[in-house]
Amino acid sequence: MSRFLLRGNLRRCIASQIRMASDQLGELGKGAGKGGGGGGSVREAGGAFGKREVAEEERYFRQKERAQMEALRKHHSEEIDHHKKEIERLQKEIDRHKGKIRKLNHDD
Repeated sequence: MSRFLLRGNLRRCIASQIRMASDQLGELGKGAGKGGGGGGSVREAGGAFGKREVAEEERYFRQKERAQMEALRKHHSEEIDHHKKEIERLQKEIDRHKGKIRKLNHDD
């Protein structure tokens, strides 16, 4: 599960870098052929609506990334809790076995 999430994060990171690199081509939302082309009719038309579309898209991806990071943090917290409980269970088992050994040594 965590491997799948990490691959997704890597994919988003690369996509984010590509979006940042596209800023070097020109201003996004300024119309076709100026770095904002190919993103649909609104973005191709340029102007204020094109800029707004780019801003909305970036906001959507940031929001999505935040939600995924929060889910990843929650997953890791749950994993930590699970492992702590497993440690406690195993420690009780160790204590139980030590008690049996003490009892066997005492019976000798």
